[in-house]
Amino acid sequence: MTGIFLASASRGVGKEIAKSLIAQEHDVVALLRSDTARSELEALGVTVVIGDALDAEAIAALIAKQSPDAVISTIGGKPTDGERADFKGNQNLIDAAVKAGVKRFVLVSSIGAGDSAAALPPQALETLGAVLAEKEQAENHLIASGLTYTIIRPGGLKSEPPRGTAVLTENPNVAGSIHRADVADLVVQSLASDRAHNKILSAVDRTLLFGQLEFEDFAL
Repeated sequence: MTGIFLASASRGVGKEIAKSLIAQEHDVVALLRSDTARSELEALGVTVVIGDALDAEAIAALIAKQSPDAVISTIGGKPTDGERADFKGNQNLIDAAVKAGVKRFVLVSSIGAGDSAAALPPQALETLGAVLAEKEQAENHLIASGLTYTIIRPGGLKSEPPRGTAVLTENPNVAGSIHRADVADLVVQSLASDRAHNKILSAVDRTLLFGQLEFEDFAL
């Protein structure tokens, strides 16, 4: 796959994914809500389009125009945000991808969503409950869409250089931390893996686990 539509790339995991995709010579179109990160992304070789994922018609038009091979979404919001895009924004992206005949959709969600709720302590679930509920809605909408999907649920995110010890697992009871750059590498690797089709995978660093749970790595 070469044509990638990346939703939310101004910072964090999204920006790291953009860097990784460009390093592997993909053609990347990044959706931003403002011009804040435009110059930095364009300097990398990313094409930037401005739009709001909450505007269903605008998103449908953008994806139809770009006609990408795959869509990657890292859209999310903090619990204190007003109207979050965790569900509605991703819903609009998923529906637009279906209409445009996109081949793949990779959704970056979070440990704590869906059947991974038991992996988090009660305090974390209480703090993040509203966000995780929306992420679960987005996951379910993607699964029901008919698209070939991969859902990656990272653990607690750290903004440090990649460690190379991050792994994926189908075990929903695993929790831990992971560096944003390592999440990005796993997301990009999943694009090239048929084994990742229609899978929900947790992403953690084996050296930064919460507890000593033994689990099986998922090989891409």
